[in-house]
Amino acid sequence: MEEYKKRLSLILAETGALFFDRNLVLKDGRPTPYFVNLGRFSTGRLLLELGSFFAEMLVNRSLADKTDIIIGPSYKGSAIALAAATALFHYHGRDLLFDYDRKEAKKHGERSSSAALFVNNAFFDGSRIFVVDDVVTSMQTKYELIEKIEEESVSQGFHCQIMGLGIAVDREQTAAVYDTEGNVILNKKGSNPIAEFTSKTGIPFFSVAGIREIVEYLYGNKIPLLISGEKRAMDEAIKEEFDTYMETYGRG
Repeated sequence: MEEYKKRLSLILAETGALFFDRNLVLKDGRPTPYFVNLGRFSTGRLLLELGSFFAEMLVNRSLADKTDIIIGPSYKGSAIALAAATALFHYHGRDLLFDYDRKEAKKHGERSSSAALFVNNAFFDGSRIFVVDDVVTSMQTKYELIEKIEEESVSQGFHCQIMGLGIAVDREQTAAVYDTEGNVILNKKGSNPIAEFTSKTGIPFFSVAGIREIVEYLYGNKIPLLISGEKRAMDEAIKEEFDTYMETYGRG
């Protein structure tokens, strides 16, 4: 396990950004024994650390030299894009642009006639873009951001290429399955949302770390983390609950 993945695991545990509890429910309606909230990276130190994980991933996978702009979806993704660009310059000497989308197109001031969809106006002809975000559940926000990027490039008359999508923690699970009334069907695996995303868009997917390797590292090293409101090392019962969850909903 790479050192930056170990550091990410330790800080997830330190901050409570990764925690286990009862009665947790994902946005897609499924129960989950754990949750990841990168909003807990809420100080300058932690934000720089978060950026460093993305920076090291980009450098280690030879993506930094193939990227001109780092873009994150508002709101959490905007902080990640800023952090990643800052860390790339601070630690690796690579000075890239960063940008993030508006919830509503700008219709006043500069660019008012073109209703700009992005804040920093970083796009240029031939720009190579890398998208960053915190976690993946349904992929819907990622599709929406890509549509905005395509719309912006067309409206400004630029050609751009999305080099990849990178997230901090891959939950490594399948999509939810729903009945005809829209209710989630429990204990049933759906499709692979990552495979569908890459098939539909042609955009490669990357993650700083997967949840399985994070949990294995924390469990194997008896690292205290937040469990039902208490900081303690993961015991066999919690680990078995996690393993069962991944067998039920996890990607192969």
